[in-house]
Amino acid sequence: MSKAHFGLIGLGVMGENLVLNAERNGFSSVVYNRTFAKTETFLNGPGIGKSIRGAKNLQEFVDKLERPRRILMMVKAGAATDAVIEQISPFLQEGDLLIDGGNSAFKDTERRVAQLESKSFGYIGMGVSGGAKGALEGPSMMPGGTKASYDAIESMLTKMAAQVEDGPCVTYIGPGGSGHFVKTVHNGIEYGIEQILAEAYDLMKRVCGMNGDQIADIMGYWNSTEELSSYLVEITEACLRTKDSTDGINVVEKIMDKAGQKGTGLWTVVSALELGASVPTIYASLNGRVMSSMKTQRLKAESILKGPPVKTLDLGSFDDGMAPLMDAVVLSTISSYAQGMELLRKASNEYNYKLNMPSIAQIWKGGCIIRSRLLSRIQDAYRLDSKLTNLLIDPWFAEQVNRRLPGLAKVVAGAAEVGMPVPCFSSSLDYINSYRTGRLPQNLVQAMRDCFGSHTYERIDMDGVFHTDWIK
Repeated sequence: MSKAHFGLIGLGVMGENLVLNAERNGFSSVVYNRTFAKTETFLNGPGIGKSIRGAKNLQEFVDKLERPRRILMMVKAGAATDAVIEQISPFLQEGDLLIDGGNSAFKDTERRVAQLESKSFGYIGMGVSGGAKGALEGPSMMPGGTKASYDAIESMLTKMAAQVEDGPCVTYIGPGGSGHFVKTVHNGIEYGIEQILAEAYDLMKRVCGMNGDQIADIMGYWNSTEELSSYLVEITEACLRTKDSTDGINVVEKIMDKAGQKGTGLWTVVSALELGASVPTIYASLNGRVMSSMKTQRLKAESILKGPPVKTLDLGSFDDGMAPLMDAVVLSTISSYAQGMELLRKASNEYNYKLNMPSIAQIWKGGCIIRSRLLSRIQDAYRLDSKLTNLLIDPWFAEQVNRRLPGLAKVVAGAAEVGMPVPCFSSSLDYINSYRTGRLPQNLVQAMRDCFGSHTYERIDMDGVFHTDWIK
């Protein structure tokens, strides 16, 4: 029997669907799971009649693969990935390639690339976005590692990836952990947009008194526009229209308001702090999830801490698509993308990743969770200026900011008046206002630092570093 094109370790939902995707595109495989019962269930179910074989142990697994072996690991990030690498390494030979398709921390991937390539094995850290459906039908994939390792799997990945008008949604990202870094930032942008849409929903529901179908109608209108047409707006509309079959009440209204997280949003914020990148919209979305987890405390505080009464605000009408609120959503979404792209730019310089920003925007246009029509505009911006420091100053995005800023300000001010939390809207407004301000009040901060700690300061009227004896 001929040997298989590649192997998969880890038959979770994503692993299963990626194998089925590969098989549909002409690539046979061998699959291995820690428990063989899981392998048998898959082979006798979704994998039946397909060019997919199973293995009971790692020796059998590698023996069924053609050389050089290409092995995709879809296991839990962290210690579990390290354990699989340790277990499989004795069976590998020079030129064999391991691919980590999980959400690993990029510094872990950097370490593993160095460790395995010292043994003459290849290693790819590959971010995969699109969920179970994307994995099956075509995800967005972000592989990083040595170029030679990517070349060995390029033909397979380009067929498995989502396809858009300008190519497959996969490209070689760069060396080391760059692929997982890009996926981490993707997830940070995703956190931001999800919170932005949740804030819009909250205002329409609690301030405007709209029901689920009415809010869904607005989401449907927004999804028809260039600025907000996206997968996340599309599924938000679907979620808001879904009724409980038992009583016809919107399912969304029965869900506990406690959002989970798997760490990538936190990694985005930590990386931004380490690199000196400003990501307030993304941070606000992460903090929104943290606050939501404090359900018991919030219920107690609600009976003690009193805010202004919630009253009706003018957030627009159905006819204009809730124009001020749409302005707030558009600019906050742009801010989330802008902050993510700025973080990528800084990481590219710091870690010598040499990231191709138009290519990253291109592979996010299909398959992934943050796919949207705005990504074509982001591509255009970086093609126009390859050294663009921030999306906000690109001509098209600048026009959006200048036209929509009053609407964002109106929404944030109105929410403050009625005591409604809108952390992403507020942070986005502060971000834009700070970025468009030539002089900020940190001159006073520098004076205080010099006063208590002799940290010195620079002056605007002469060159040099100065210190003042502030308290005589």
